[in-house]
Amino acid sequence: MTGRLKARRQEIGTRWRRLPASRQALLALAHLRCGDTYAQLAAGFGIGIATIYRCIREAVVALSALAPSLAEAMRTIREKAFVILDGTLLPIDRIAADTPYYSGKHKRHGMNVQVLTDPFGRLLWASSALPGSTHDLTAVRHHGIIEALTEAGLKCWADKAYQGAGGPVRVPFRGRRLKQWKRRHNTTHAKIRCLGEQAMATLKGWRLLRKHRCSTNRITDIVKAVLVLHHASA
Repeated sequence: MTGRLKARRQEIGTRWRRLPASRQALLALAHLRCGDTYAQLAAGFGIGIATIYRCIREAVVALSALAPSLAEAMRTIREKAFVILDGTLLPIDRIAADTPYYSGKHKRHGMNVQVLTDPFGRLLWASSALPGSTHDLTAVRHHGIIEALTEAGLKCWADKAYQGAGGPVRVPFRGRRLKQWKRRHNTTHAKIRCLGEQAMATLKGWRLLRKHRCSTNRITDIVKAVLVLHHASA
């Protein structure tokens, strides 16, 4: 991250900063990983809250620009035997009137993010964030995930929320009175798909993603910045 911030400062011709690039990188990491508030960081780093805000925002934007698009990610993903698709709701601090962000499934406000993992549950790609009321199937169609997987000739395992996706997406059978072979299929499917939960744990390991208090317009950049940092540390 430090190298990217130094390059960013050279691009915009910055002559002086309150914090060197290394300290700015540490500041951004503390905010993303630990979820420290601006007030806590201001006290710890001995600078104003406004400066904290600008430093973090600049670092997040610089990192998010390095995140691969779906088309770029598919160059690596297409080499996998198959992928696991899943969606998660990133909780946000919103009032009841903000219905576009309310998820009826999770009974809370949040942002919908779709992720792709490899067969071992390692995070490969994360989508931009959509309002929490967006259904998972609608989200994958919006992002063009099904088309990208079809073009790459990749099989994809997903849960019942993606029923009707078609193409390469494999979902479990629905219903209570299933034939024995269908129940066996669902058991095998669940064993494969549950590995995708590791990617969710990876995302939620960054405490800022457990409860957002910032503008919803910034959440996509935060998710992509976390993805870049995760890949850099893997």
